[in-house]
Amino acid sequence: MTFELNRQLAARREPLATTAEVDAVTASIIRGGMETICFEAATYLGRAASSAIINQSNERNAAIVDAHGRLAAGAIGTPHLTFVTGMTVRYGLMRQEDYNWGPGDVFLGNDPDAGGGHLPDYNIYAPVYDDAGELIMIQCLQAHQGDTGGKDPGGFTLEATDIFTEGMAFPCLKLVHRGELREDVFDLVVRNNRFPTIAGDLAAMIGGVQHAVRLLEELVARRGAEAVKAAINYNIEHTEARVREVVAAWPDGTYEADVFIDHDTVGRAKDIRVHVACTVAGDQLTVDLTGTDDRPDLVGVWNTFGNSRSYIMTQVVAAMDPGIVKNEGFFNAVEMIIPEGTIAHPPPNKPAALGSFHPACEITEAVCIALSAIVPERSAPQVYKMGMPNSVIGFDDAGRMWMDQGVDSRTCDTSAVQGIDGWGTCPVSLGNLLLSQVEDAEGRFPVLNISREMTQDSEGAGRWRGQPGSLNVKQVLEPATAMAWMVTAEHPLRGMCGGDDASPYANHFKVGTPEEHKVELSANEVLPAGSVIAYQYGGGAGFESALARDPEAVREDVLDEIISIERARERYGVVFTGSVEAFDLAVDAGATAARRDELAAQAGAS
Repeated sequence: MTFELNRQLAARREPLATTAEVDAVTASIIRGGMETICFEAATYLGRAASSAIINQSNERNAAIVDAHGRLAAGAIGTPHLTFVTGMTVRYGLMRQEDYNWGPGDVFLGNDPDAGGGHLPDYNIYAPVYDDAGELIMIQCLQAHQGDTGGKDPGGFTLEATDIFTEGMAFPCLKLVHRGELREDVFDLVVRNNRFPTIAGDLAAMIGGVQHAVRLLEELVARRGAEAVKAAINYNIEHTEARVREVVAAWPDGTYEADVFIDHDTVGRAKDIRVHVACTVAGDQLTVDLTGTDDRPDLVGVWNTFGNSRSYIMTQVVAAMDPGIVKNEGFFNAVEMIIPEGTIAHPPPNKPAALGSFHPACEITEAVCIALSAIVPERSAPQVYKMGMPNSVIGFDDAGRMWMDQGVDSRTCDTSAVQGIDGWGTCPVSLGNLLLSQVEDAEGRFPVLNISREMTQDSEGAGRWRGQPGSLNVKQVLEPATAMAWMVTAEHPLRGMCGGDDASPYANHFKVGTPEEHKVELSANEVLPAGSVIAYQYGGGAGFESALARDPEAVREDVLDEIISIERARERYGVVFTGSVEAFDLAVDAGATAARRDELAAQAGAS
């Protein structure tokens, strides 16, 4: 696995050879059929899988890649998975003869150095052939698995210095040959995974892909292979044209941003930098990560090349008309420069499990900040800034691993956008990823959720404010290992267009005992039964200056206990008469105008 392989995997692919031509309507109908099949595949997996990660959190995605390795269609899913899937398949396509591809085959790929994201993201994919035996497309299902067979349960090793510490990497592994399950290979994958549901999850992924392949074969037979290939070409070319049309309307120039990670997982280095320069020249957008940190001794902050491309694209598509179809046309229209040796394009065999959180989120955040100078109305950061993992892991009496992965109900990172306050519990980047219900988690794991409440004054202030963060307090009822990597304390989520940054994160273990302590860096420690964890999630960031917020909206925030009267005065410059307790709280217009003038003068002098 080399940098040269990455260059080959990312290279532009040619259109499919076809004798047919299709009009826009026909191309859209065929695309709609492919997207519906993707949705069916993802739904099949969600209903058939055993693990809460998939059947509750929905951490899965379906996509179709054409015979040349181009993203052709996808379902509504986790956005970054949509844009990394094709790279794994391209590696398999390069090795078709070596791995004896044929009808009825199903493959597994997760290797970070063969186009993949991080090891837990298993991509199960299967080729689709026409009646004449020509490869037309590949159906993919990608989902996060609870373990990868590495040193630590869950697949996350905080001090890992190579990929082998984290678990099993599969560049392209055939699970099904000509419709027959390869029992030895299936058992090998299951044996090298601690998660008790892995066999069921893997079977569900295989079944979902096989179901979708049958539907795609019917689509090809009904519409004709040549028309389907022509439709794929048309839709990709149309997307590229639409993207270039949008970029051509943007002002030429270079727009830069820097975003930092507090520290690596072992505290060896601080202020790890992600730098991006977005250059608009006519109809060409170039996203350049030159200047991003390349210190070779960093630990735990290496994102894979495929993931870096994906997280860039996740933000780029958010900056454009949502009606533009998400397919390979975006990659054809956007040039990406991701220097080799940086944390966004590491040397082979670097650990990558934690990179899908940081620097992946910082890459996306930096692109958003840079593009906010061009399209502020579409500047919604596609990030989840919490340090990960934030998980609790244990084993039952039979030795089976359980894992509360820490993605249950809470509010964090939900920033404001132009015209709308932050709302809900999920940042927009998570797509259809759901936060697991507390009741479901308590039914599965020996963990009691004591409380989870929004935290007053934790919103990022702005003309439109971020959503407050929340304090989650939970108790382990059996001895367990708790893991955490704490970032976003010194460098929280950035505000947009003059809005305030979000509030920081904090985490305490063994709360209420003499051993209570704050996790400053990272932790992987055994907690006795009865131990309490208190995790403070950061809020969302603000948009535009807080001094421009409607005073009546500030009053409503005080009445809703989102902010205090003190914060209203100190950050928003809003002064009240009356009180909340007496139900006569009112904006003092004169005092508010004077206070805002005072704060504006202080800001100008600083």
